[in-house]
Amino acid sequence: MTFTPSHSPVPCAQLLAAPRTVSGGRPLRFLGVEGYDVYNISVPFACSGKTWLAGRVEKRENELSIVRLFEQTDEDTFTAALPEMTFRNLQDPFVTRVGGEIILGGVQIVTHPLDPARIISWQTLFFHGRTLPELKLLAVGPSCMKDIRLCEMRDGRIAVFTRPQGRKGGLGRIGFTVLEGLRDLCADTILEAAVDPSYFLPEEWGGVNEVHPLDNGLLGVVGHIAFRTGGDRHYQAMAFTLDPATGEHDALRVIACRGDVSDTPANKRPDLMDVLFTGGIVRRGDGTATLYAGVSDCESWRAEIPDPFARYL
Repeated sequence: MTFTPSHSPVPCAQLLAAPRTVSGGRPLRFLGVEGYDVYNISVPFACSGKTWLAGRVEKRENELSIVRLFEQTDEDTFTAALPEMTFRNLQDPFVTRVGGEIILGGVQIVTHPLDPARIISWQTLFFHGRTLPELKLLAVGPSCMKDIRLCEMRDGRIAVFTRPQGRKGGLGRIGFTVLEGLRDLCADTILEAAVDPSYFLPEEWGGVNEVHPLDNGLLGVVGHIAFRTGGDRHYQAMAFTLDPATGEHDALRVIACRGDVSDTPANKRPDLMDVLFTGGIVRRGDGTATLYAGVSDCESWRAEIPDPFARYL
C-alpha cells in the first residue's frame, strides 16, 4: 500500500465510527502486590530467558504510584519480582530496545513539599542496561512532559516522539525528531522536536505509547487519542504510520476503545470509566497482534486485534 500523508485532524467521534475488530479481551493477573492496582503497563518483553512486564502499582484511592517489574509465571499471570528494582514515584512505564540495550522509562511525579498527596509536576526518566539489574539512569525529559517514546531505526539513529502541552502543544500534541544516538537524548533535544498540529483537533489530545520500526523504513506508531464530555475523560487506542524522512504521518485509526476490550465496571473514579490507555502491541507476523492496555486507571487487559501495520508489509 502506498503511504499517503494526512494533513488535517479527524474528530475522534468520526474515528470511533469506523469498523474495527477486537476479540478475546482478558484481564491480566498480578501476584505479589495484593491490595494494589496494576495498570498502564508496558508490553511483555524478553530478558535473560524470561518474559517480563513493567506495571504501574498504586492504591485505588490515590495516584502515588511505584513501578514494579513482573515475571510472567503463567498465561495472563505475572508475579512481582526484583523488589530491589522498585521505582518510587514513577508512573506509566514503557520498554524498548536500542543497540542491544533495554530502555525502560516512566513518568516521575513530584509532590508538594507541604502536601505529599498533591502532585505538582512530573518528568520522564529513561533507564538503560543490558539486563534488568544493570539498569541505570540515562536521561531526564523536560518538566511536565509525558508520553516521550524512542525507537531505534534501521540506520542506527533514534526516532523520538514527544508530547508538549501548553503554549506549544495545547492539550497535548505530538512532536517528532531524529537523534544520532542515545548520547543526544536530553531535555533540550526533546523540546526542539517539531510539533505537528495535524494529529488532533484543538479540543482533543493524545500521545505516542509505542513505536515499531517497519521493514520498509516507516515507523508504526501505537498511541492514544482522548477527549472530554463534561467532566468525563475518554481515551481510545489508536495507530498511525510515520515516514521518518519527512515527519509526515498517515491517517489515525482507532484500533480499540474501552468497551471493545473490557466489560468490567471497575474504575478508579467515575470520570475515568471510559479510559483505555495503550501499553503497546505484540505483532504476531500473521496479520494479527495482541494489544496490551490499562483499563479505567485500575486494571490491565489484553485483546486480539488485526495488525495495524500489516498494510505496509
